[in-house]
Amino acid sequence: MKTIACLLGVVVALTGVLCYMAGAPGYAGEEAAPIFGIKIPPGYRDWAVVSVAHEEGSNNDLRAVLGNDVAIKAYREGRLPFPDGAIIARLAWSYVSSEQNNKVFGRAQSFVAGAPINVQFMVKNSVKYATTGGWGFAQFKDGKPADETTLKTCFPCHEPFKAGDLVFTHYSP
Repeated sequence: MKTIACLLGVVVALTGVLCYMAGAPGYAGEEAAPIFGIKIPPGYRDWAVVSVAHEEGSNNDLRAVLGNDVAIKAYREGRLPFPDGAIIARLAWSYVSSEQNNKVFGRAQSFVAGAPINVQFMVKNSVKYATTGGWGFAQFKDGKPADETTLKTCFPCHEPFKAGDLVFTHYSP
């Protein structure tokens, strides 16, 4: 019974994430991130879901990972390395309890997306980004790109995942 309640809570939380994604503002076409020159791709909120996650610890957030058509095709085919043109987006929100859902369940067990934290992108271009494993990185908060110091931490963080073409997230069909 406890497992069913937990699974139901996860489904409710993910539904909240997807509903929030549908209504959240996009910032496509604004300022480019330093170092890699990546802008927020237009229409990225309409991309297919790769996977979702809950990060604990200091992050304590909910995340949705999305992929453009090129990335989704590569994920589905199990193709590594990802082909040029693949773009992976990671959207993160604070992780908050849902009073409304908890009233239905009769106890505190439901968590949903709260305030947006940021959106990150990985853009595959094996020539342009050859020095960083073929990937360019970007991070935005409220449509504003992260600074150069922040972006310099992206490749070193992903580098241990060389066997997966520097990508953390596995496809969850």
